[in-house]
Amino acid sequence: MAKSKVAFVCTDCGAEHTKWQGQCAACKAWNSLSQINLGVSGSPAAKPDFRNQGYSGQKSGVQQLADIDLTSLPRLETGIVELDRVLGGGLVPGSVVLIGGNPGAGKSTLLLQVMCLLSRSMEALYVTGEESLQQVAMRARRLGLPDDKLKMLAETSVEQIGQAAQQHQPRLLVVDSIQVMHRQDIQSAAGSVSQVRECASYLIQYAKQTNTVLFLVGHVTKEGNLAGPKVLEHMIDCFLMLEGDNDNRYRTLRSLKNRFGAVNELGVFAMTETGLKEVKNPSAIFLARSEEESPGSLVVVLWEGTRPLLVEIQALVDGSQLANPRRLAVGVDQSRMAMLLAVLNRHGGVYTADQDVFVNVVGGVKVTETSADLAVILALVSSIRDQALSRELVAFGEVGLAGEIRPVPGGQERLKEAAKHGFKRAIVPRANLPRNKISGMEVIGVSKVSEALEAL
Repeated sequence: MAKSKVAFVCTDCGAEHTKWQGQCAACKAWNSLSQINLGVSGSPAAKPDFRNQGYSGQKSGVQQLADIDLTSLPRLETGIVELDRVLGGGLVPGSVVLIGGNPGAGKSTLLLQVMCLLSRSMEALYVTGEESLQQVAMRARRLGLPDDKLKMLAETSVEQIGQAAQQHQPRLLVVDSIQVMHRQDIQSAAGSVSQVRECASYLIQYAKQTNTVLFLVGHVTKEGNLAGPKVLEHMIDCFLMLEGDNDNRYRTLRSLKNRFGAVNELGVFAMTETGLKEVKNPSAIFLARSEEESPGSLVVVLWEGTRPLLVEIQALVDGSQLANPRRLAVGVDQSRMAMLLAVLNRHGGVYTADQDVFVNVVGGVKVTETSADLAVILALVSSIRDQALSRELVAFGEVGLAGEIRPVPGGQERLKEAAKHGFKRAIVPRANLPRNKISGMEVIGVSKVSEALEAL
């Protein structure tokens, strides 16, 4: 009789061991090994094959690179422009999209809207493992979505989901969420490293063999990172993160990985009573400034994916009564803010060691690039000197440790976007000066922090 082959997998780091032991040899965690079945000894574990069910998967075999057909795959537009932008132009057949976000951010709401819209023109199956069918139906009717074509399934077993998918043959499949799915041949709790990895592998194999668009919903940890093994992000084609606080009506959808489009592309949505509505001009909502000029406020032109975005940077510098003054940054990397304060002290002659410093990006946007360095420094100086900057001024540029201001990509497009919103003056790196004069805008090029302070 064939003997069942097993392995022991660490639930913290995913490392495999041939026998059980108290401590994981990779991450040194105690009592973190769980047993999984690999199949019968002497033969590989059985893998699902969905190509025998009437589907047409990709052809396998060795081919010459020059003979490969370069015809682009037809994309499926979702009907939501901001989502299509983040995806790179729409959904690619056979692709796997992972959407993560904090609880209550709107992941299930966004996918339900997409599935209800696309179910009118193609077969779509929504699998929920966290909610009942009645709960999903109540949300759809509250949002006023067309629900007469969308097929629903409440299931947590990936084997049962695979059988249902083979029967109904959907072109779109949503699994909400991957952390509650389980395989019967793995002896560990749902949400463990082994369960998440094997369930995702099962579903991804189905999507690739049947050219089905697969949406996976993922949980996040308290630090804001995707829960589960890191290998999950390598297995999927596109990873989207839906960000936004419950007390803020705006949500940002950012592409952290995309094999079919630009990385760090940003889409902006507004949470309303009828679901998530796309914001076609995000710069307008992030520039809702007060009518009175106030010190420490300046607009920066960021580059998000394939388009410029204008946001407001606020800084507050105040005397500290503490031995260690506070440094707090919201939307900006705190380590980078500390570096900019040191550069400002060394090359700008502005001393802040005995003062509390606070920096905030209005609208809940997270700045992930270095083009906001110059704007942060100018906003800090404005707050220190208690002098308001002009409402018609914008700035962008990367600041180096030697006090130099480095150029950033997309300078021409950034200036055109600022001029479109009525800004008439800009302080930019000297290398980003436009070749052709921009109508109605004065552009000042600087190469050092001291020159930028003089330009104010």
